[in-house]
Amino acid sequence: MSTLFHDGISLPRMRAGRAAGGHQASSWLKLIERWLAYAERMQQRADLREIANDPHLLADLGLTRDEALEQANTPFWR
Repeated sequence: MSTLFHDGISLPRMRAGRAAGGHQASSWLKLIERWLAYAERMQQRADLREIANDPHLLADLGLTRDEALEQANTPFWR
């Protein structure tokens, strides 16, 4: 038996639900969820940009052309 363990020194135990380095096991899932939310937001803004010239669809949404384009041009991370 090694003296490291024989002298009463033990390795730190990891708590359940934690990965190496202190990261939560779900941190990867949260990152993927954030990327998916960004992708959805980008698609919604691209769709809004496409209908910006259709006054009937904009009226259904209650937006003016300028409002639609302003929202469509907002960066996806906001």
